[in-house]
Amino acid sequence: MKLLDLIDRNSIIANLKATDRNGAIRELVEVLAQAKMIEASAVDGIVRSIVARERTRGTTGFGKGVAVPHVKVEDLPRVVAAVGRSAHGVDFGSLDGQPVYSLFLIVSPAEQPEEHLRAMDLIFRHLQQEQFRKFLRQADETAKIYDLLAEADEKAPVP
Repeated sequence: MKLLDLIDRNSIIANLKATDRNGAIRELVEVLAQAKMIEASAVDGIVRSIVARERTRGTTGFGKGVAVPHVKVEDLPRVVAAVGRSAHGVDFGSLDGQPVYSLFLIVSPAEQPEEHLRAMDLIFRHLQQEQFRKFLRQADETAKIYDLLAEADEKAPVP
């Protein structure tokens, strides 16, 4: 699995408008629908599920300026993801108390928990790299973010 197996060029937002967690989540879920990666009719339910997960199971803002909100849903053919970058930062209630500048939002089929874990592991491996986080935070255009993801895929060891 590679990043670009999950993320489409059209599911990248280089300049999130939202300044709060729930707004950023909605913006990313909506871009998945616009990219035809999820059904438009599923947007509200997915947003509610992710926000509820953030409230009840703890923040997915794990620090270092990144967050990985995620959810498993019924009737989705495959794992999909959106990437968002915020120039101003989003209050995600992160573990380190710092704003989030880079978000990877993952929506997975409920029937494929192993694929959900593979996607989470893949994204976390990249986000552990300081250089990747730095370049992602500086990438102010969709094409730059897409190129960064493609380069990360090329450099990643094949499992």
